[in-house]
Amino acid sequence: MPIHPRESDPAVPDPAAPTPGEAVLPPRGDRPGSGSPAGTGPGTEDAPGPDAAGVPTPSEDTYTAELKELEDRWRRSLADLDNLRKRHARELERERASERSRTAAAFLPVVDNLELALTHAGSDPDAIVEGVRAVRDQAVNVLELLGYKRHAETGVAFDPARHEVVGVVQDPDAPPGTVVDVLRPGYGDGERQLRPAAVTVAKRE
Repeated sequence: MPIHPRESDPAVPDPAAPTPGEAVLPPRGDRPGSGSPAGTGPGTEDAPGPDAAGVPTPSEDTYTAELKELEDRWRRSLADLDNLRKRHARELERERASERSRTAAAFLPVVDNLELALTHAGSDPDAIVEGVRAVRDQAVNVLELLGYKRHAETGVAFDPARHEVVGVVQDPDAPPGTVVDVLRPGYGDGERQLRPAAVTVAKRE
């Protein structure tokens, strides 16, 4: 005979089944923050920090290489400067030697004429005087060509930049403060003056 379930037997409830009104939660492993504090779960411990924004940090070897390069450039600059100084000194000495040679060569004809005058000293005294005067004029011309003009003028006003007073005389024919006599000619002007002219000046009344 068939066995029918008894209506009086109550159904046995499933312990895992949710009770009416209770929210269904996902498995514990899928819940946010399950098993660890917020922000410290799996995958967060290896995340890059704010300073590691894709910019590599220079290593100590990089700093050492840059420092060595700067030191090499500094040493090369010092060597270039020293070479420039030596080259300038050589060029300056070469210019001085060239100027001395040019000046000496300009006076060679003067020396030749003096020697020629001494050779004929016993023949004609008047000719010797004229020869010495001509040599003197030649030497003065050489000095003028070198930029040192001769100053031996009389009757001009005394100029402390060009004259050196070695005496004061009473001369009724000369205005006071003018050059009466030149005892030693001067050569050059301003910064290119070799020496001032030694003169006597008329006394001021």
